[in-house]
Amino acid sequence: MIHNEYTERNSLAKQELSYWKIFNIVLSRWYWIVGMLVLSYIAAKVYIAYTPQTFRSEASLKLNLDDQNAASVTAPNAFRYLRTNLIETEAQIMRSPDVILNAIEKIDYKITYYLEGKIKKSEVYPNKPFEIQILHQDAENFSRAEYEVRPVSSSTFELTENSKDGWERYNYGQIINKGDVIFKVISPIPSTGKYSFHFNSAKDFMGRALNGLSIEEGDKNSNVMNIYHTDRNPRFSADILNSIIKQYIINDEVEKRRSAKQTINFLEDRLRFIDSTVNKSGDILSNFQTENNFIDPEAEKSININKIPQLKEEINNLELKGSIINQIAAQIKNTPLYAPISLFIDASINTSIQEILTQYNNAIQTRQELLKDFKPNSSRVLDIERKLIQLKNGMNSVTQTLKNSNDQALKYLRSELVSIQNTLSAIPPIQNDFTKLSNKSEIDQKMLAMLFERRLQAQISEASIVSSAKIIHLAEASMTPIDPIPRKIYSSYLFLGLFISIGLIFATRIFNPYIYDVETIEGLTTTPIIGVILKYPKKVEDNVKKILSLSRPKSIFAESVRSVRTNLSFMGGNKPSKTVCVTSEVSGEGKSFVIVNLAGTLSIIDKKVIVIAADLRRSKMHKIFNVENRVGLSTYLSGMHTMDDIILKDNDYDFDFITSGPVPPNPSELLHSPKMKGLIEALNKKYEYILIDTAPVGLVSDAIPLIRMSDINLFILRSGVSNRRAATIPDRLVREYELNNFAIILNSFGNEKLHANIYTTNYANSSVGNYYYSDYTGYGSGYYSNHDDKKWWQFWKKK
Repeated sequence: MIHNEYTERNSLAKQELSYWKIFNIVLSRWYWIVGMLVLSYIAAKVYIAYTPQTFRSEASLKLNLDDQNAASVTAPNAFRYLRTNLIETEAQIMRSPDVILNAIEKIDYKITYYLEGKIKKSEVYPNKPFEIQILHQDAENFSRAEYEVRPVSSSTFELTENSKDGWERYNYGQIINKGDVIFKVISPIPSTGKYSFHFNSAKDFMGRALNGLSIEEGDKNSNVMNIYHTDRNPRFSADILNSIIKQYIINDEVEKRRSAKQTINFLEDRLRFIDSTVNKSGDILSNFQTENNFIDPEAEKSININKIPQLKEEINNLELKGSIINQIAAQIKNTPLYAPISLFIDASINTSIQEILTQYNNAIQTRQELLKDFKPNSSRVLDIERKLIQLKNGMNSVTQTLKNSNDQALKYLRSELVSIQNTLSAIPPIQNDFTKLSNKSEIDQKMLAMLFERRLQAQISEASIVSSAKIIHLAEASMTPIDPIPRKIYSSYLFLGLFISIGLIFATRIFNPYIYDVETIEGLTTTPIIGVILKYPKKVEDNVKKILSLSRPKSIFAESVRSVRTNLSFMGGNKPSKTVCVTSEVSGEGKSFVIVNLAGTLSIIDKKVIVIAADLRRSKMHKIFNVENRVGLSTYLSGMHTMDDIILKDNDYDFDFITSGPVPPNPSELLHSPKMKGLIEALNKKYEYILIDTAPVGLVSDAIPLIRMSDINLFILRSGVSNRRAATIPDRLVREYELNNFAIILNSFGNEKLHANIYTTNYANSSVGNYYYSDYTGYGSGYYSNHDDKKWWQFWKKK
């Protein structure tokens, strides 16, 4: 076993992550990063230029909780829930079509004017570059086409719906009929700028008004509601938001006055009836006194007689209360299950109905919110619907209880009145009749006075009704856009560009299947690396003989070849002649290039060297030495020529070589023949180094007998060309053929940092050994320099 201490390994070298290498990898493609940042900056600039700006207007309202509802909620958490629920309810009302449509009606919405810019078209609301008078426009059925206009003279202009279809000329003030709209342009069109317009209906702005509207709770534990509206036109945004707020307050007052109006109308109907009754009873009493000459009733009246007016007044109050209860019950019954109920309930009737009614309306609002996120048949929606049914049944039960209680009290008072009237039947007829007429007239007058008082209270209540919302501040047009914000766009795009460029760098590495540096090889194989041959800075022609390590002896490339020569001398023991077999996975990895340069460096130190082109299928050795390939190894092994016939001399570099010869039909059998073994034994007596250029082991098995006969086997991996799997081939060959003389040479190493391994081999803590070699990445000036390899920016340097 030869140099077992250098070649035998049991495990891969220990490697540690190097953050410095990661940094160098990213820095190696700085121009990718700069280019991507420039592209990102341009993309951001284009986005900002072509994206319409969005502006936001802001207003705020203060909501007042109903005193009765607030009083019924004592726990802070319940109050907070009630406040939040109230804001959500009012937000839904504010978004209702009735509020939005009425708000749109209050702004100038019928015509939208546009001005064509260099990049994009913009709306000029609220400005009117020229005045258009609409003479007739259907509410819905009319064309929304956009009309372009341009002035011709001080009295004429041209209009078109599509410029490709041609322009029509009109006079200012001339009636125009287009798309079911009759209109006329009554003011001159500006000569500067390209203008267009189209007609709208209020419903056309519904989406624009609603989509930009957002409502949220203000400060924590407050009744403040912040309302926002976003739009591409800041003035429109402020105008529509203010209009929505004002319309919401108007609708809120109207809704609250509706119940009071119903009570007032009912009281007025009763007043008209009671007034006629009072007049009739007064006339009857007056006629009775005239006909019977009865001026004054008996001064002293019994206690029972005094009770009659009081009983009848109570009966009338109960009858009035019963009518109101019946009205409430009917409205509750006739209102659909999932519709809110608006009632004005006098506190004298009952307060529990109002509490249940508030819970019912809040539950309806909660159901509406749930339907936005859940299906109608979901459990949460069904639970709230069951609660609604329970609350409505509760209101029906309370009204029925009130009605029964009222009926029982009325029945009792009527029975009391009948009892007293029976007691008075013994009074003389005239006096009794006068008393009855007088009592009836007094009762009617008291009833009339009571109704007048009730109506006055209801009117005072109606007059005092105000909206539960108070405007804190109206919206003002903000000229600062919220989107796109240039600073954020630039920073986002630049960050994205940086991320993409770095991601591209690492994606290129991830999808890279090739070997580029020593650390990658050390992480894949246990086979030792005896050297790194640097990439020659210029292209080497295949048909030109160039032993570059000799032609440029002071170059870094030549030093890297000499380093391999030095390490090669330690392999193979102390034999006077060493057979070195050079192979690779596939062709194109630089076997012939490495062999010729090694041969040159060995011959320069007076070593007797011969190079054998043993790739009998596709050898290029004869092209390197610019000789014919008619005689060579194949003709010798076939018995056509002798050994002296096939050995050629290179006079320039003082070493011998044998070409491959013509391609034989059986190259593998020839290389396995005893004659091949005999040739090597014969050459061992004449030469110190026999360098054999074999066929790639990854393609054919021709090289196997030569590998087994050799003292040293060198496996070539070419940086940027050899696949990662190629690094495992030496280990496989060592296991299969029980070899211990394999080593790896990394050829054409160019210090490509992009694909460099991010790990550094830690030899100090590794149990494996290795040959000393340098990757020469630190060189570039001084002794080891390529004076004639100037970059384009180094024009000032002398060769």
